[in-house]
Amino acid sequence: MVFYYVATMKTLRLILGDQLSHDISSLKDSNKAEDIILMCEVWNEATYVKHHKKKIAFLFSAMRHFAKELKENGYKVLYTKLEDEQNTGFFKSEMARTLKQQKVEHIVVTHPGEYRVLEDIKGWATNFKIPVEIRTDDRFLCSPEEFALWAKGRKQLRMEYFYREMRKKYNMLMKDNEPMGGDWNYDSKNRKPPNDDLVIPEPYCNEIDEITREAMSLVAGHFPDHFGDLEPFYFAVTRQQALQTLNLFIEERLPNFGDYQDAMIEGEPWMYHSHISFYLNCGLLLPLECVKAAEKAYQHGKAPLNAVEGFIRQIIGWREYVRGIYWLEMPEYAKKNFFNAKHNIPDFYWTADTKMNCLHQCVLETRKNAYAHHIQRLMVLGNFSLIAGIDPVQVNEWFLSVYADAYEWVELPNVSGMTLFADGGYLASKPYAAGGSYINKMSDYCKNCNYKVTKKNGEDACPFNYLYWDFLIRNRDKLESNHRIGMMYKMYDRMGDDKKQAISNDSKHFLTVSYTHLRAHETREDRGWRGGGGKKNGG
Repeated sequence: MVFYYVATMKTLRLILGDQLSHDISSLKDSNKAEDIILMCEVWNEATYVKHHKKKIAFLFSAMRHFAKELKENGYKVLYTKLEDEQNTGFFKSEMARTLKQQKVEHIVVTHPGEYRVLEDIKGWATNFKIPVEIRTDDRFLCSPEEFALWAKGRKQLRMEYFYREMRKKYNMLMKDNEPMGGDWNYDSKNRKPPNDDLVIPEPYCNEIDEITREAMSLVAGHFPDHFGDLEPFYFAVTRQQALQTLNLFIEERLPNFGDYQDAMIEGEPWMYHSHISFYLNCGLLLPLECVKAAEKAYQHGKAPLNAVEGFIRQIIGWREYVRGIYWLEMPEYAKKNFFNAKHNIPDFYWTADTKMNCLHQCVLETRKNAYAHHIQRLMVLGNFSLIAGIDPVQVNEWFLSVYADAYEWVELPNVSGMTLFADGGYLASKPYAAGGSYINKMSDYCKNCNYKVTKKNGEDACPFNYLYWDFLIRNRDKLESNHRIGMMYKMYDRMGDDKKQAISNDSKHFLTVSYTHLRAHETREDRGWRGGGGKKNGG
């Protein structure tokens, strides 16, 4: 039997799992004596895609730690754990259940990070007959409205020009309104291949406390069929720990980040990257404090300009840019499929059971860490998805499922726009397609591969080599006029008929014979975006 009680609370403030900041807009002007803070672990959010086990454990632990901090700071917190008997499984029904117990005059929530959640919340005022205030998420440095104003009237939305405006707005690496060093972008200096002399620092690793141990046990018990390993568990789960991660990056990795940010080494998943996207995207870190820390390191001579500029560009440029694209173009953006790609995602994206060592390594590391750095995602996993013609819906769901820093606002534009060119060039100026030589240049994967990267055709040739040309041939009518790719068609036309036939035969053989392990995977689109996989799905 459930007993309801009536309190005199006036405002109910909902904190979502990616809003774990004490400065979040939904907490501003809060009356600690009267207002209620609501946080929920709900089945639908854990299962609308089958998130990596480590991702779920990380977020549940971070949420529980954050709720504990709020209580210690004097807030009145109602927290629904996943295993609570009364948990209805959805935000909307948890809100309804709370409103039956509490006398509330007003609901406040910060703008959510995903379109589907926002659409749900927009209906709450009508559903609950109570005002619902959706506040701007001011953790970001460019609001959707500001981005839309910047985009208005532009035929192409190129990140570089947006980035320059953001540099000026926040006076980052600027002197007399000009970029420090004379150039806006030092990406051309950030492409050094790996060498045998690199010493990679150990990544941040936090001691597991009781709250995290409980979250890990919960995930092990309730999500056994989800992808990924729970251990080792290395995440920061509090703001203090996230700041330690940031400081560790600034001191130990940032000096070499620029030079080797595109490099890949077998057995070295972390390289010189920051590993702070987990914490930026859930609120434990704020973007401005991260870029200011990097700028300070440059000013004090602790890191070179190419490294600091590259890091700052990722945060105030690329991160803000893809969020702007997402809110400007949803919901239509999720349906884009410029190349009409239809192949199913191969089973080895889940099992790592492939003779292609680059893909084998990247999937293994993804399974272990819920992480892969941006070149592994773009130029190995994403590149293969592009040239093999894999359905964008399935690729998007895979990326959203397996990475602990993935939320749809950041994942979808990166995958559909940057990786798959599914938007036809709205985001990127050309498809990021490449043969095996690029992977060989930027990694040591090829030396331990069953295929020979120097061979262009034949049974033991690197599949990236012939699939690259097959991709261009299949999509000639859509790409030949692209000034950044047109020269490749001239190269193809100069090939002999035997070479062209070999490309066709090898590609067809790979995609119809070697490419046999296809995952019969029900996507979110197939499910009508309902939840699934949890023991409670009502609400």
